[in-house]
Amino acid sequence: MILPIVAYGDPVLRKKATAINQDYPKLDALIDNMFETMYGARGIGLAAPQVGVAIRLFLVDATPFEDDEDLSEEEQALCADFKKVFINANILEEEGDEWAFNEGCLSIPNINEDVFRQPTITIEYYDENFVKHTDTFDGIVARIIQHEYDHIEGILFTDKLSVLKKRLLKTKLANISKGKIDVSYRMKFPNAKKKR
Repeated sequence: MILPIVAYGDPVLRKKATAINQDYPKLDALIDNMFETMYGARGIGLAAPQVGVAIRLFLVDATPFEDDEDLSEEEQALCADFKKVFINANILEEEGDEWAFNEGCLSIPNINEDVFRQPTITIEYYDENFVKHTDTFDGIVARIIQHEYDHIEGILFTDKLSVLKKRLLKTKLANISKGKIDVSYRMKFPNAKKKR
């Protein structure tokens, strides 16, 4: 089932999400619905807060990058079969010199900006079967994970922009929260005027 994606301005996107255990009700259905929602919106990552659920859950599918000519062959190969669920994730370490990459977000449609992030992360998380992992990821895969991880921490990619960039985007962001935007997938706008 495709869920509506919560737009910029909704308080759920600013909450630090809550950890869950394997008894969380209908977790498998939520994960399936999140994948379907992400694919329906042509995304590469989606966090539970983006569908209005403030829990520490996000998923990533980097396979669209397997044909990206801007990436090295090694990175393309890493993306080819990279599809994972992250539950109760905790980034243990971020390393390396920050690099810029143009990011967007399903909750902030039609806005893309360069964001600086470190290239290597070590992250502890549970998969969908509640098996614990500690893994190190690099490059574009690390970046996608960092972006989704920020969502469960209540952080948006726009928070990482300069004061000037934020000021320039202020009207666009306000319009997104009001639903004054063309978007090809279902969304829930926190400040949309109710139709009478």
